[in-house]
Amino acid sequence: MSPEDRKHLARLLATIDEPHVLRDNRARWRRRLSLLLFMGSCVVLAAWIAVLMLTLPRHYTADHWRGAWVGFDFALLGAFAGTAWAAWRERQVLIILLTVTGTLLCCDAWFDVILDLGTRNIWMSVASAVFAELPLAFIMFTAARRLVRISVGVVMQLEGITADVPALWRIPLFAEGLAGALPARYRDGEKERAKQAAF
Repeated sequence: MSPEDRKHLARLLATIDEPHVLRDNRARWRRRLSLLLFMGSCVVLAAWIAVLMLTLPRHYTADHWRGAWVGFDFALLGAFAGTAWAAWRERQVLIILLTVTGTLLCCDAWFDVILDLGTRNIWMSVASAVFAELPLAFIMFTAARRLVRISVGVVMQLEGITADVPALWRIPLFAEGLAGALPARYRDGEKERAKQAAF
């Protein structure tokens, strides 16, 4: 058997041994529950934002200000350390850690600027956000996106799909239906190859 035939046979055997996750009833139930949770969270959060806008005082003195900021910076330090470790060890969790660290950097920039509005420290906070936190966050989000696209590209290559990697919003969560996310000019070739492999 050629290496391509062995890969094809291995894929066929894997589909026999391991049913696709989308055909698992528990996975379907968890998906429906997750969708309900996400949609419900949007409704609750929108209502909570309205309550906060109407009830929060314009000025507030916090007793644990230092603990809040130092704790946040410890979380950011942990995220940076985890990201560095995952990059060094070349682990898939790097994608998640890049996203988490980038998000924490955006939050840090937001709170620094908003909380320093009207004070003499505002320009330092704006400079820190514009020249450090937001560019670093952008680099991390870009790297995470690139790693996801590379991972999808590897899967496509292993599946024998020669098309370019589609936009992330078009790629299905699981490999099933990946060909449907491809441009039409590639789909016909994939169907033809599948028919040939079946005979």
